Amino acid sequence: MSVTLEVQDHAARVVFSHPPVNALPVSVLRQLERRLREAAAREEVKIIVLASEGRTFCAGASFDELLRLHTPEEAVEFFMGFARVILAMRDAPQPVIVRVQGKTVGGGTGIVAAGDFAVAPADAAFKLSELSIGIGPYVIAPPIIRKTGIAFFQQMSMQPWKWFTAFEAAKRGLLTHVTENLKRADELIDTIIQYYKDYDAEAVRRLKAEIWQDTRDWDRLFREQAAKSAALLLRRETKAMLEKLRKR
Repeated sequence: MSVTLEVQDHAARVVFSHPPVNALPVSVLRQLERRLREAAAREEVKIIVLASEGRTFCAGASFDELLRLHTPEEAVEFFMGFARVILAMRDAPQPVIVRVQGKTVGGGTGIVAAGDFAVAPADAAFKLSELSIGIGPYVIAPPIIRKTGIAFFQQMSMQPWKWFTAFEAAKRGLLTHVTENLKRADELIDTIIQYYKDYDAEAVRRLKAEIWQDTRDWDRLFREQAAKSAALLLRRETKAMLEKLRKR
């Protein structure tokens, strides 16, 4: 379990790992937000790459952690973990590239949607599985809807069993680039980095602020959305479903 930050040649790379499938507990989410804000605060950084280790980009929330939550305050704080990562990506004056590999579920899809760039190989796949465990993708709804529109969010959220391909995700705006394989994805990310090394940081900052200006109410909105998820999570029915799925 780790979140690392490496800065080299004006590019910051924030990499998280929580084996086996990067299902994230609140401790990793807090570290991830901290590292992103640390990268954003460094004057020499002109672009940020957010990546994970392993075959899966992010399996969403940790079931073990969800089962340990017993109060509304604890549950809201957990779901705000994903919200704060998304806000850190929004608040960074630099563009954030999300490097996606393998499968991405739930909260991980929200993180992908918050990227200014999202690059994935053709074999990547996405799913919003929240309904299948008795909750809903409320916290991550704002960034996904902002990127894809309500129609694709409806398709994803109301079909929690369905994997959506990288090409479907790109067609709807969730991904900015789909490549032949992961090696090609890394090469494309390096190319984007090379361009941004030469761009004026203030011009980029102002452009990003312009692009994200419609999200000024997200700090309030995310807490309201987290409370919706928390209320559903704490029901006996939801806990039973989680326990059953965890034992599979």
